[in-house]
Amino acid sequence: MIISKNKVVSLSYELKLDNAAGETVDKADASQPLVFLYGAGNLLPKFESNIADLKVNDNFEFTLDSEDGYGPVIGEAVVELPIDIFMVDGKIDPEMVQVGNVVPMQDNEGRPLDGLIVEVTDEKVKMDFNHPMAGKTLHFSGTILEVREATTEEISHGHVHGPQGHQH
Repeated sequence: MIISKNKVVSLSYELKLDNAAGETVDKADASQPLVFLYGAGNLLPKFESNIADLKVNDNFEFTLDSEDGYGPVIGEAVVELPIDIFMVDGKIDPEMVQVGNVVPMQDNEGRPLDGLIVEVTDEKVKMDFNHPMAGKTLHFSGTILEVREATTEEISHGHVHGPQGHQH
């Protein structure tokens, strides 16, 4: 069976920055594979197009530039916020509000997004809301472990059910 729309795909992969010799930033092995519904829009479109028509035991290796990955770094996504919005019961939690922490926030429409704290002053917190992989070249390599038909329920929900959990 080959990978195509509405197939459930299990694969192992390694993600490196820049090229095959780059720093490993993410991976999934055969004991904890990435399992997803192909064609449901849950992964990067170019990732899916690069594994189209593969079958079990096929290996893959490809590189995506930032435009095909998580996009360029957007300057407007780095913002300064008043420190008082981080107050809880009139106090700032120094464990939470520190450079390097990723803090869950919401945009103006109430959608969740994560922000990386890049600077803290007495009055402001500078946060970067770019995806951590924005502006990066991504090098993927891996192996297709399983391809199966998706159930009607998985197709209607747009994600995989089963042993890997209820994935969103």
